[in-house]
Amino acid sequence: MSDTIRVVLADDHVFVRDGIKSLLENEANIVVVGEATDGLEALTVVASLQPDMLILDIRMPNLTGIEVVEKLRSQNNLVKIVMLSMHESEEYVLKSIKAGADGYLLKGSSKEEFLKALHTVSNGGKYFSGDISSILIGQLTNPTLTLESKQSIEDELLITKREKEILKLLLSGKGNKEIAEALEISKRTAEVHRFNLMKKLKVKNLMELSNKATEFSLL
Repeated sequence: MSDTIRVVLADDHVFVRDGIKSLLENEANIVVVGEATDGLEALTVVASLQPDMLILDIRMPNLTGIEVVEKLRSQNNLVKIVMLSMHESEEYVLKSIKAGADGYLLKGSSKEEFLKALHTVSNGGKYFSGDISSILIGQLTNPTLTLESKQSIEDELLITKREKEILKLLLSGKGNKEIAEALEISKRTAEVHRFNLMKKLKVKNLMELSNKATEFSLL
């Protein structure tokens, strides 16, 4: 049972909590250990049960989800937190990230995406559903952002140092074989990095990649 993800659900709507429990009931490695109906109760339940993950509604009475995240992080509580919301709002997304949430999941997400999000976050990654990653990308184009803010958003997109190296070589005209030789990695590894980079930036070709790299100051 050491690999089991112990989850607390915090949502003021019982049908939402029941729906999530129903969705998770056949998952052998995920178990719901507690529930909360508002923000203050969420803090109490997390402190008492010390779960691995908190699935947290963004709009609740007696502290919003974002306020709960802020309080947990101010207490140095490292519980994994996935925000659950009906709203694909730029304001909510960015505030959640700034507060310290590990993921942002829309309530209309499929079962497959929901489970993918939980496993991704449990394994130390970040997960943002729907078109939320495009909100983060859009923020990178904002000329008023500080370098620190751009770096923070870039981190949320999970653009790695290796992918930046791949990007530079791609835009200099190198192919996969040449990239592999330059970085002393296999051609297959170079291809995977290239695929992941283009997927994260939502581009289909080198011209689009070059345009976004310029817009986002990724080089």
